[in-house]
Amino acid sequence: MSNLHNNKLSLYNQTIVRSAIDPRDKIYDLIAEHPGIRYKELTRLAATSNGVLTYHLGVLEKLKLIRVERQSNNRVTRYFIDDIPKGDSEIIGYFRNGVTRKIIFFVLKKELCTFNEIVDDIGKAPSTVSWHIKRLKEVGILQIIHGEERLYLYRLIDSRIVSQILLKYEQSFADKIVDNYTEMIDKL
Repeated sequence: MSNLHNNKLSLYNQTIVRSAIDPRDKIYDLIAEHPGIRYKELTRLAATSNGVLTYHLGVLEKLKLIRVERQSNNRVTRYFIDDIPKGDSEIIGYFRNGVTRKIIFFVLKKELCTFNEIVDDIGKAPSTVSWHIKRLKEVGILQIIHGEERLYLYRLIDSRIVSQILLKYEQSFADKIVDNYTEMIDKL
């Protein structure tokens, strides 16, 4: 056999091996690229059936390569690679929700703001904003301060940590809001 033939055969064998790689690699990579991803989004990105995805997620979890965080109160399940610290994953989960993310960014940018300012900026119904603010307060991300004349002011409890997590995982939040925020931070 010629050397050229051996090189082609080797390339062919590598291609076969690559195409036969366990789908767990693809699923793991998707979770690494999108920390806090939910099942439905993962199913869509992995282009696989529910049964296959469920099986491979179970294997990855048993091998302790991924961490599955389940919130019983609103039946939300999020997936993270095991390397992501628990504190980061809690905040990342909130960045994955569009309305909550907008609230966090707005309060981060303003540092201290009123409920009406948040509602005006977010463009959602006051009841929707109120529900998200309540959740952020319950988990210790947002703090409510009683201001003058019965005015409530909102701020992040630790904006430094929120900023660090945002910058650390910015690629997983492919969103114009995140891009605008990271540009603002770069200018400082």
